[in-house]
Amino acid sequence: MRKPILVPELGLPNLVLSVWFVKPGERVFAGDRVVELLAGSATIDVTSEAAGTLEEFCAWPGDALEPQQVLGFVEMSTE
Repeated sequence: MRKPILVPELGLPNLVLSVWFVKPGERVFAGDRVVELLAGSATIDVTSEAAGTLEEFCAWPGDALEPQQVLGFVEMSTE
């Protein structure tokens, strides 16, 4: 089952994807930091809500983002 990684509702304007901390095919655990967003001078870490394998990116560094936009997907493990 795929679980999306979403841009959180932060109420901040001009969110931009800064950097991915994992690559597709890498294992992640619930709570792992997977991506960093920028809003002006503030940085926001987005964590995975599920354990599994990062399946794909849907947004890239430099992309402007909207709340609840899908950043990528984690293929959830059954363990």
